[in-house]
Amino acid sequence: MFDWERNWRGSGIFFVVLFAICWVIYGSQPKVGASADKLVSFYDGDRTRILIAGTLLAFNLLNLLWFAAALSSVLRDAGMGGWGRAATASSAALGAVLFVIYTVNLTLAYSIAGSGNDQVTSGLNDLSWILAIVASFPAAMLVMSGSFGLWRAGIISTAPFLAGVTVMVLVLLRATTWAGDGFWAPDGAYTQYISTIVTLAWVAVVSGFLYMRSPATAKAPERAAVLAP
Repeated sequence: MFDWERNWRGSGIFFVVLFAICWVIYGSQPKVGASADKLVSFYDGDRTRILIAGTLLAFNLLNLLWFAAALSSVLRDAGMGGWGRAATASSAALGAVLFVIYTVNLTLAYSIAGSGNDQVTSGLNDLSWILAIVASFPAAMLVMSGSFGLWRAGIISTAPFLAGVTVMVLVLLRATTWAGDGFWAPDGAYTQYISTIVTLAWVAVVSGFLYMRSPATAKAPERAAVLAP
């Protein structure tokens, strides 16, 4: 019999894998304040590639929400309902922000970038970078709720908990990347790579841990069936 709950627990891994694939397909987005030629070349010149990657990323949000739902279920079953609700709320907020980012980028590729309205194209491109910074708040909350909830429930030890807290701090630091350019800019290396990679790593590790951890509620009926006369 197909175990839907166990499949949902592993959906975080699917999210990370598909996100990485789409990241490669999407390519390097023009930075804040990029010239009109670069914007048109990227969004209009590589239109098909962006539409494919953006559509897959939007679908991939389902994996993120399924992972958060499974995490919330585990926390609720362990008596950590408050942390479970925090995981649900933060994942919904994160999904909403990411959905807006993908919508903006898809709209730019579909029609706006090729329409000749350079100011609108530039403004929306900059907006997508800023929204990526805003996404750090619900992302940090998701990491916090999972790390604290699993630790308080006794499901993980102190070392993984401290690793989760470290990830949370690194994600929150992303919200301070307001330099004009360079490493600490909204389109800098810290935002694009470091904070993104550590967040994806946390999702993959927690999802893998939950997937390998057999739910006690699923085993109870099996034991009862074995003991039944």
